[in-house]
Amino acid sequence: MSVSADWSWQRVALAGMRDALLLPAWIVGFGLIGIGSLARDVGYPVDVAVLSTILVWAGPSQVLFFASIAAGAAWSAIAIAIAFASLRFLPMTMAILPLLRRPGQSIWQQLFLSHYVAVTAWTEGLRRLPGIPVHQRVAYFLGFANTCMAVSSVGTFAGYYLLGALPVPFAAGLLCLTPIFFLVSLTAGLRHRSDVTALVLGLALAPVCERFIGGGFDLIVAGLIAGSIAFMIGRKRKAAK
Repeated sequence: MSVSADWSWQRVALAGMRDALLLPAWIVGFGLIGIGSLARDVGYPVDVAVLSTILVWAGPSQVLFFASIAAGAAWSAIAIAIAFASLRFLPMTMAILPLLRRPGQSIWQQLFLSHYVAVTAWTEGLRRLPGIPVHQRVAYFLGFANTCMAVSSVGTFAGYYLLGALPVPFAAGLLCLTPIFFLVSLTAGLRHRSDVTALVLGLALAPVCERFIGGGFDLIVAGLIAGSIAFMIGRKRKAAK
């Protein structure tokens, strides 16, 4: 949905909500149904499951949290494991924050916005925000991201009471929705040959790094290698022109 420069922030936020409800919010919402089931399986109440979606806002980290509790891991070990699992959000945040910055914006406002950086909001933000006037990007992003979070909270709540009611293949399929949507959205946002190079190399290196590195660092290493190679190729092509 296009956004006009003379719209009020309420109308811009509503546009973000509508874009999220067209598909992205439902993808991430269905993907987090399993979080509610997992929380109930380890004996936590439904409000804790929903709160984890709002505060953590990262499915893999939530799975790690509840699974570690079920395994009887120490709280310090759980905290360290989740911190390492969340390292992937650092480069994502650094990539999208320049699109959300505006004059007079405080560091606290930027930290608040960084909380909403997740796979769906990040990929769709990179694709949609450049076409939105700078002064309206924050309102659009918050409308989009909060809608995704609200639908995901409902999905977590529903999943809590669907424990054992979902066939295992269907539940596993729900967990795959978010990475599939991420790949499709990322592909739709490709603009340059260097972008294509980074994506193709990342997909090729991911299984290799998982085999020889693992430990949660495989995707980071694959992304750094693929991104660095694509960046150097892009620079050489620019210098040759």
